[in-house]
Order: sequence, then structure tokens, then C-alpha cells
Amino acid sequence: MTYVLETVLEGLSFGEAPRWHNGQLYFSDIHAHRVEVLGLDGNRQTVATFDGPVSGLGWLPDGRLLVVSMHDKRVLRAEKDGSFAVHADISPLATGFANDMVVTSNGTAFVGNFGFSLHPPDTPRTAVLAKVSIDGSVSVAASDLEFPNGMVITPDGATIVVAESRGRRLTAFDLSPDCELSNRRSWAALPDGAFPDGICLNEAGAIWVASPSSCEVLCMLEGGEVVDRIATRQQAIACMLGGASRKTLYIFTAERRDPAFCRANYTARIEATTVAVAGAGLP
Repeated sequence: MTYVLETVLEGLSFGEAPRWHNGQLYFSDIHAHRVEVLGLDGNRQTVATFDGPVSGLGWLPDGRLLVVSMHDKRVLRAEKDGSFAVHADISPLATGFANDMVVTSNGTAFVGNFGFSLHPPDTPRTAVLAKVSIDGSVSVAASDLEFPNGMVITPDGATIVVAESRGRRLTAFDLSPDCELSNRRSWAALPDGAFPDGICLNEAGAIWVASPSSCEVLCMLEGGEVVDRIATRQQAIACMLGGASRKTLYIFTAERRDPAFCRANYTARIEATTVAVAGAGLP
């Protein structure tokens, strides 16, 4: 299939954590310290502005927004008056900046972290995946992950797949009704030259994977077969299936990943194309 990418939004510092929610595309602009929303009409609005970089997004069952505050390693919770409170503090567990997050239908959040410093570079080490219960209590969901990044949960709520960026693989766990993880296994290894960042799931059970290093998004089956791929003009950072039929693939791209460059040069953008299979699962 031939894909035509349309630029739907420009002028971002570094777009991340896209979420299709209530008919709109929510996302974080990390180095602008903002959460924003883009409607089907192309109208862009700022949801909230923060004191530092923000990334992963999700919603509690009552509709309140959760936002990952990266540098202080906290999950923030929107209150009804528009303010944000600390929902959870994962700093005792996170050895690097907090990053992406997926929130289950019962309000349990899973939050990844870098594991080590990227800027300035530090010795790589593994990280834990933090589990945040709906009451804000924090525990270790899984350990020894190589830069846990984007995550998806299958429509039946029984499986979570984690993109391990430094491990260049997608790793699956069984997800129990009380949100415990077990049966860790390889879901897919990335092809040579690629590594996974943000991911999203479709109705056929395939996962679209944004690969910054190879400037593309790949559609992969469990086991590693690549069934489709779309080249991007910049580094592909994250992706999300949305739109009226959830067949619009939104691809977040960036010229570079260096924070100082991103703060000085708002060259990141959102591109989109139409695919054959609709999105499914969470986020």
C-alpha cells in the first residue's frame, strides 16, 4: 500500500504520548512543558502548562487526566478546578527521568523511566516499570527492562506490551484482573537499525512502532514479522491510531532528540495518513 503523509501540525518542541480520547488527539509537547489537544477540525488548544517537561498521559475512570512529570518523577492528577495534584511519586523506583505511561480501565497506571541519563550521557542500566494503583500507591510491576518506553494493553485487558527502546524489542506480560504482571516473554525483536519508541495497537493485533533511528513506523506482528512500514522525513517518535474511524495514523516526528535543540528550535510536527485497520486497545 502506498501512503501519503500529510502534515497536520507544525511548530512543536518535541511531541510525545499521543492519545485518541473523546474524539480528539491529546499529546504532550515535552520541552514546551505543555499538554495539548488537536480536534478533528484542526483546532489546537493547550490543556495545561507545567513547570517542567511532561510526557505520558492517561485518564482515571472518573475522567480526570493523569500526566507524567518527567524530571521530578511524579504522576500528576487533574482536579475539577483545573489544578493539578500529585497523584503518585515514583522517584524511589525510577533511576532515570519518568517517561511514558499507560492507564488501565480500572485506573491503574504503569509508568516507565529511562533508567539512566541521556543528556548528559550516563552508563546505561536497566529500569523498573512502576505500578501506580488508583489510590496513588506505588510498587514495582517489572524490573530489568532496557528503557521501558511506549506501552499498549490489548482490548481484552489481559496483555500489556512494553517497548524496550535500548533492548530493541517489544516485551509482553500477562496482565491479571488486579493488575499484576506475569509470564514475561518476547513479543517481537526490531529489525536491524531500528529501535522502538512510541507504539499503538490495531484491531488485527498488530502493533505500529515508531522507530527514531530508522525514520519510519513499522507495523509488526507478534514474532517479529514486519507487514508494513512508512518512511518519515524526520525521526519517528510516537504514533497513534485515531480519527472518526480510528484509521488515521498520527505520526509524531522530530528533527532531533536533544533537549537543548528542541527548546531552541520548534521543528517537531505531527504527520498523518490513512491505514486499512483501525486502532484498538489502550491507550
